[in-house]
Amino acid sequence: MSVFSAYYFPSSDGKTLIHVNQWTPASRPIRGVVQISHGVAEYAARYDPFARFLCAAGFLCVANDHLGHGLSQIEGQPPVYFGEQDGWTHVVDDVAQLQRRTAKAYPELPYFIFGHSMGSFITRTYLIRYPGQVRGAVLCGTGHQPPLVVSGGLLVANSEIRKLGAAAFSPKADQLAFGAYNKAFSPARTRFDWISANPDNVDAYIADPLCGGDATLGLFRDMLTGIQFLTKQSNINQMDKDTAVLFIAGDQDPVGDMGKGVKRACAAFQRAGVRDLSLKLYHGLRHEILNEKSKRFVYQDVLSWLEARC
Repeated sequence: MSVFSAYYFPSSDGKTLIHVNQWTPASRPIRGVVQISHGVAEYAARYDPFARFLCAAGFLCVANDHLGHGLSQIEGQPPVYFGEQDGWTHVVDDVAQLQRRTAKAYPELPYFIFGHSMGSFITRTYLIRYPGQVRGAVLCGTGHQPPLVVSGGLLVANSEIRKLGAAAFSPKADQLAFGAYNKAFSPARTRFDWISANPDNVDAYIADPLCGGDATLGLFRDMLTGIQFLTKQSNINQMDKDTAVLFIAGDQDPVGDMGKGVKRACAAFQRAGVRDLSLKLYHGLRHEILNEKSKRFVYQDVLSWLEARC
């Protein structure tokens, strides 16, 4: 059993309120804290089943809606937008602020962070900029893009921003960023077949009004700038070597280059000297491994990893 609550705190952008979900174990002592960082064009409450599963095992869970997502919308701006300037910095700083707030309330508990997709890239930036604040991190549905690919994407994003503005949507940039993901599953039934091997999950995602929104050019620019930062080996080397890291992904996830990009990311962490490092790829699963039919195995693997580090 868990007790659900929600609250807001001021974003580091100085003008937006960040919405937070919290799930607190109701019937057993709290063993640890897990902070969840969601992906692009979705929101924190989608992780309710996973959070309740962890709560049943004694872990308190918190998850905020990132800027421009869910209930953390920037007034007067479109959704899936971090803001005019320094968006990636603000999003990472908001994650850090939630971590500080929660850790202050539960200072004696081991603290973990779980990041999925864009949330995994935010988490990786957090581990570099705020080393040593968490005991461990689970990086789900991540990747490790080659520098030339990221630089090329930034050139396109900045060119489109000069023509359309940062808050605009660009079909050209969207096709470059997400269109390629569906190619591996041609002929695709929907734009989002790459998300899940289970068509029911894809349909639920499409039907959710808070999911699948058109990503703005500003978000593309900010996310690519973040990826450029977090894939640089000299930056990865700044992480705390004692923070345990688990990589998990589907071996049919195009974000992780069908597993190859996940392995590249893990190898970069290994070169940085991370002492407790694990990787698991799930056969046949695509991007949202927490929502596939076999999700109970993923849930249990994450729980076992957490328990071993408490």
